[in-house]
Amino acid sequence: MAPVRKLKELETRVGYHFKDRALLRRALTHASVRQASAKRRDNERLEFLGDRVLGLAVAELLNETYPVASEGELARLYNRLVRGGTCAEIARELNLGQALVLSESEEGSGGRDKETILADACEALLGAIFLEAGFEKVRNVVRVHWSTRLATAPAEVGDAKSALQEWAQGQGLDLPRYVEVERLGPDHAPRFTAEVSIKGRKAARGEGASKRAAEQAAAAALLSREGVWRPAK
Repeated sequence: MAPVRKLKELETRVGYHFKDRALLRRALTHASVRQASAKRRDNERLEFLGDRVLGLAVAELLNETYPVASEGELARLYNRLVRGGTCAEIARELNLGQALVLSESEEGSGGRDKETILADACEALLGAIFLEAGFEKVRNVVRVHWSTRLATAPAEVGDAKSALQEWAQGQGLDLPRYVEVERLGPDHAPRFTAEVSIKGRKAARGEGASKRAAEQAAAAALLSREGVWRPAK
């Protein structure tokens, strides 16, 4: 169990002090502890709640920050802000790992710095704040710690491959896979066709004067079809 001092330091970094310290401890308790002791309550239910609360707070923030952005542009930024990797980064900034309650085996395997554990605990913390103080307090915490990751403008990304990978990660999908389908034309002026596929989604194709250009075109085609990204004109 984390000492009271560490909990107070974490609360200061987060910007919210709990009235119910037991609720905070539950938000920091990993499921491995439940497996080790049936009497301990873990943070999985709070993580479930926090995930939804975070999504609403981020959606509201983006809607206010970018009033003329398209739905696809907002969706791309949203996925970047709520994905597990971002939550884990914020958890590390808060030094949340040092306050986690883990089983001995999870502790021994480096659980305090595992991305999934940190991301889940970060969301569970938001869920706990919501239960104790309501959405407004969660909104304030999210605006302080997530706003720094907003792009200066929601302009379209020229690198469609990076945008597609970002979107796939945000959706919890497998990473995109690219294959060269065809190469036509003479060596001095080739024309490539590439195909990109993500498990659970229909593949898309693109053409270009180089293999990379064809892959970029394929990524842009898949993003456009999914309504996530609109290529710049």
